[in-house]
Amino acid sequence: MDPFDAGAGGILRQPKAVWATAGASVVAFMGIGLVDPILPSIAKGLDASAGQVSLLFTSYFLITALAMLVTGFVSSRIGGRKTLLLGLAFVVVFAGLAGTSDTVGQLVGYRAGWGLGNALFVSTALAVIVGAAAGGSAAAILLYESALGLGMACGPLLGALLGDASWRYPFFGTAFLMAIGFLCITVFLKEQPKPARKTSLLDPIRALGHGGLASAAVSAFFYNYTFFTVLAFTPFVLNMTPYKSGAVFFAWGVLLAVFSVLVAPRMQKRFGSLKVLGGSLVLLAADVLVLGYGDHTTAIVCTILSGAFIGVNNTVYTELALGVSDAPRPVASAGYNFVRWFAAAAAPYFAPKIEEWTDIHMPFVVAAVTAVLGAVVVLVRRRALTHEATELETGHATEDSVTVFAN
Repeated sequence: MDPFDAGAGGILRQPKAVWATAGASVVAFMGIGLVDPILPSIAKGLDASAGQVSLLFTSYFLITALAMLVTGFVSSRIGGRKTLLLGLAFVVVFAGLAGTSDTVGQLVGYRAGWGLGNALFVSTALAVIVGAAAGGSAAAILLYESALGLGMACGPLLGALLGDASWRYPFFGTAFLMAIGFLCITVFLKEQPKPARKTSLLDPIRALGHGGLASAAVSAFFYNYTFFTVLAFTPFVLNMTPYKSGAVFFAWGVLLAVFSVLVAPRMQKRFGSLKVLGGSLVLLAADVLVLGYGDHTTAIVCTILSGAFIGVNNTVYTELALGVSDAPRPVASAGYNFVRWFAAAAAPYFAPKIEEWTDIHMPFVVAAVTAVLGAVVVLVRRRALTHEATELETGHATEDSVTVFAN
């Protein structure tokens, strides 16, 4: 059945609970790129350096990575609905507090609490959407991926629109929108059955003992370093007003969404997942290298263009992580994401440091190298990754895939 079909079970014919969760997911993903266009404004407003302000990403994703060991433990004990509401409550509180910050240290700390809430919410939302969806998992997963792309695209735009008046307003705006999401989920989403087996804190670490899962995680680690160099460091290189920077990253997010939802599946079907992933990583490496050495216009074009490669990579990495090990999918997903999100924490910290030690070009050289290293891991470990890639391309992936934490 076509998941875009407007008939029963299609993407447009879902219960209110699904739409409430998907809508909250859009806002949750908006929070990732929300600060992009206002990073220079935050630095100016709090008299902070680029390196200090970039810690907004580091604290956020460091907590997100560590929370991967906790989310399954929590949701398997209190259920999906309560886990979503707990995560939303954290985001509302800490996003609101972030807007009241008087120092960059306070803002970084509040952003860490925000990251914990977002991890609890996002890691549970896809499973909840599929559990509540009509017509099977295909339309639900597509709806969730669309929410991911829309959130990544609209986050910088919201940050620019609100941040042009004050860098504090985007944080207050996020808290307000997430509060609406909290109320919608409270009203429309009923509690779903708890998993038959409770997840321990160490299960995700044990799952990484599987060579295929470890290979996917390590490759994704290198890729995420490149991804978040673009996301967290490029705004300082572009040095534009919030409106202009927001427009650039909105276009970036649109390409990410289109290539993630529409282009990547077609490319996988034609060329195979591993070839698509390896080629996209190499092209991303070339793109960020040109970004680092080009003039201002070239940097803008390459920033926007990177969204296409990132969208393809996000989709393929998520799918490759689905069937690589024999561990339960929530456990394998948590282990995989535990590894890769550390790179999202590292890149915003090291990119400004590398610039201080060398020059403005070198952070992008390092990012290009890490993208190539991700492709090398895929090449060297292709046999460990081939089995699940073949299954996905022939349509044999199971509905357990819905527990994978989104990109």
